[in-house]
Amino acid sequence: MTLLGILGLLILFILLALRMPVALSMLGVGLVGTVVANANQFIAVGMASDQAWARGVRIAYSNLAGETFEAASNFNLLVIPMFVLMGTLAGVSGMSNDLYAAAYRWMGHMKGGLASATIAACAGFAALSGSSLASAVTMGRVALPEMKKYKYHDGLATGSVAAGGTLGFLIPPSGGMIIYAVLTEQSIGRLFMAGVFPGIILTMLFIGAIYLVVMRNPTAGPPGPRSAWPERKESLINASPILAVVFLTIGGMYTGFFTPVEASSVGAFFTFIVAAARRSLTFPAIKAVILQTMNATATVFLIIIGAFVFIPFISLTEVPANLVTLLTSLPIGELGVLMIIILVYIFLGMFLESIAMLVLTIPVVIPIAIGLDWDLIWFGIIVVIVLEMGMISPPVGINVFIVKSIAPDVPMATIFRGIWPFWFAMAFMIVLLIIFPSIALFLPETLVGG
Repeated sequence: MTLLGILGLLILFILLALRMPVALSMLGVGLVGTVVANANQFIAVGMASDQAWARGVRIAYSNLAGETFEAASNFNLLVIPMFVLMGTLAGVSGMSNDLYAAAYRWMGHMKGGLASATIAACAGFAALSGSSLASAVTMGRVALPEMKKYKYHDGLATGSVAAGGTLGFLIPPSGGMIIYAVLTEQSIGRLFMAGVFPGIILTMLFIGAIYLVVMRNPTAGPPGPRSAWPERKESLINASPILAVVFLTIGGMYTGFFTPVEASSVGAFFTFIVAAARRSLTFPAIKAVILQTMNATATVFLIIIGAFVFIPFISLTEVPANLVTLLTSLPIGELGVLMIIILVYIFLGMFLESIAMLVLTIPVVIPIAIGLDWDLIWFGIIVVIVLEMGMISPPVGINVFIVKSIAPDVPMATIFRGIWPFWFAMAFMIVLLIIFPSIALFLPETLVGG
């Protein structure tokens, strides 16, 4: 049976290498694998072959129908369309531009200030959109022309956009955290709170990485003009709506006043009010917002359905259980097992997209984490940061390709060279989380009702 599970994983990786959609690949392998696994079990106990295969097909289709309904009717997953809607409304209303303008006014006069402002703006927009790709695209279009204007080195400019965009996967409301919470049956609210301090610290580490780069090469990030105090105050006033929405949603969840679902709905409502007040909701804009929200929501739900079908199959083959037994028997201790998991994630991140990697590995690594009695909230934050590293790791690095599409004149090799300071900053963040788990666990442990 374990051999069947390994074969299923191998076929899945082949399908992904052939550019098959992640959701459909998991759905197909999980469905066929469930048929084969159950049929073999029935044959092993003496059932006739044709009856065994017929029963295996019935079980597989029953599992498909049940898991699809469970995913589609899960009330907690309402946060996905609501936060996606909030992010798209912020984009069309110009709130993202206001956020970057504020960061630019306050930080642009420093060495590397425009790159630092990009990181800060990406962090702020990530707290509204929950999407790394949306953060990279939105801020890239605003920030890259400004950095080019002030003759920033292409590597630093594009690297800061690519790395800053990854913050959307860590800072709540994170789409990756939602999927992790659903697959591991953890509290979405607790995971969101666990990402706050690591997200803030990683933002500071990114800005520190920029500082080190410009200290070593001052021409990489020359300072821009210093903004007057009235301009700075005006920029903060213009950015106040997006900051208010962020504090309302995150603060409401922390105090227990909102559940994550309620917070997402309130945030989307107030973002809609701001967009309407700014007269940004023209018919083409409304159409774009609706289509983008529906497309992103459908994609995530299909991935979750595929994962819900694939996970029972891989569990049935006992691959996770055997892997737990193998790793816990090695004389390397818990830290050694964690290092192996992180290294595997880093390697897979060189070839797989982050969401694909998350849904593929969770069925295997979570039993290991449970077997070693790790806190799954803390472990989830580590997984999310390693997935962030994959977003900018060569040769796939999806955020790098996003930035390349925005800056087609910059060679891909230059962009990849620009991401390494940020990549090592993420690695340092993981070390901090291992040494000080309370960085991730303090807020969830003090969460009202958590």
